[in-house]
Amino acid sequence: MDSVKKKIIDAYDFRHACKEFDDSKKISKEDFDFILETARLSPSSFGFEPWKFVVVQNPEFREELRKVSWGAQKQLPTASHFIVALSRTDKDMKYDSKYISEFMREVKKLPAEVAEGMRERLKDFQENDFKLFENKTALNDWASKQTYIALGNMMTAAAQIGIDSCPIEGFNKDKIEEILNSRGILEDGSLTVSYMVAFGYRKADPRPKTRQSIDKIVTWI
Repeated sequence: MDSVKKKIIDAYDFRHACKEFDDSKKISKEDFDFILETARLSPSSFGFEPWKFVVVQNPEFREELRKVSWGAQKQLPTASHFIVALSRTDKDMKYDSKYISEFMREVKKLPAEVAEGMRERLKDFQENDFKLFENKTALNDWASKQTYIALGNMMTAAAQIGIDSCPIEGFNKDKIEEILNSRGILEDGSLTVSYMVAFGYRKADPRPKTRQSIDKIVTWI
């Protein structure tokens, strides 16, 4: 295995779901900006970036979250940096939304006729290919799944520079959204919570990583 591949695999071996961090160690601004940049550059379906990342550093705000987050009892008080990841809702992600129109014009900078073609392709995809209008949560779930691509990239990038992380879904979603809504963070129904993720430096070494063998999870045809 060449040195580049080994460094990548070593990072995956290093990464684990860190339950408690050394609160005396803080991630530098340069390093955390690097982690956030890997989220920003992550791929998404049709390239519409259905995400927003709320970095929670305020201790009082963290304590509010901790009270309704059974899976983050140790991470919230000890993590150097803590993110609540949000995904865009059907209000923004439906093919004919204002968000999609503005994104194609202002971010992708597409000519009007090209944007209209993409809108029609997105409509067909949402309506027929993935049938995202058949129940009220499907479109939201489709957008939320994409935010997990950014999560994987952030955690892997962090591990490559020796920073620990922990992805977290152990929380009461409704209560978390009440807290965020009280501060206007969910943009009047345009955003919903996907997951949380904590970053910092481990307080203790984890047990050895366990995974299934490659033949158990891969089928060649």
